[in-house]
Amino acid sequence: MSSSFRDPKMVERLKEAWEYAGVDCIFQNSGTESNDIEVLLRRLSCYTHTVDKLSDFYERAVFPEQLTDIWKRGKKSLYMTTNGVPVSSKYISTEEALIGIDVFFKLGVRMMHLTYNRRNLIGDGCSEVANGGLSDFGKCVIAEMNRVGVIPDCAHSGLQTSYDAAKCSSKPMVCSHAVAGGLSTHYRSKTDEVIQAIKETGGYVGICAHPPFLQHEMNIKTFIDHVDYVARKFGVDHVAIGTDHGCPLAEEVPGKNPPRKNRPIWESYWRDSSAGLAGLKDEYDSMAWTNWPLFTVGLVQRGYSDEEIRKIIGGNVLRVCQESLA
Repeated sequence: MSSSFRDPKMVERLKEAWEYAGVDCIFQNSGTESNDIEVLLRRLSCYTHTVDKLSDFYERAVFPEQLTDIWKRGKKSLYMTTNGVPVSSKYISTEEALIGIDVFFKLGVRMMHLTYNRRNLIGDGCSEVANGGLSDFGKCVIAEMNRVGVIPDCAHSGLQTSYDAAKCSSKPMVCSHAVAGGLSTHYRSKTDEVIQAIKETGGYVGICAHPPFLQHEMNIKTFIDHVDYVARKFGVDHVAIGTDHGCPLAEEVPGKNPPRKNRPIWESYWRDSSAGLAGLKDEYDSMAWTNWPLFTVGLVQRGYSDEEIRKIIGGNVLRVCQESLA
């Protein structure tokens, strides 16, 4: 969307999608698979520029208390996150290497992926076979994120890395968009042991709306099954909805377009990267984030109270944002 604001039709379509979804604020990821400061900064600047250009519709929030005020003004808001922890490859000490966390916090970033599927200096990603866990440097990263007020996110981290990070975090840690390992064997799932460790930090697991991750029927019913599984087993205070980019609009199917010429994205090298993508038009339509009201209906049908549903569809996320800055 960073350049699409120049197209009035795309802007109108975006606004309509937000209204259909009934969503007021999202965590906007501003990065690619990287810890490179320049890469993350460039992406962050693109989304900042987009919000500035669409100021009649969007505002960028940097503190939780701003979200209500933005909503009262009839606007939508973005809360920024990055696909990696900004770590310089030129550092000569741990202290210097951690400076980027504070800098990006001051630029408005409130959540960071510890890893992005692959191994980095912090730990193993979820697509690594070794599952080596959090490094000593990774422990320093978690401590600095806790100090500054950035939420550690293990959505793309390996199981051992996720568990280790939760065990050493003094503030809520989250898995922003994954699925329950008790219902899915996909490598983007989290085991009960990891979910319990996240719960103990006061954090939450956001259930992803990407059909192949869900497995089984790969539709909205299965999605609610995953939400229900975490809520029943670990409590409604520790589950949320984390749709991901997988289903932006009903008629768009991820994986439909070929990779850019001569620049294959990392996903093409992940195991089972294309499994289950063919012929899933109906499933992706079912899981489009514009169907968010149906997620709420599904929770009503499962017997959740209004208070519990409010927690699942946004309250838990807001609480973690507040506690991380306390």
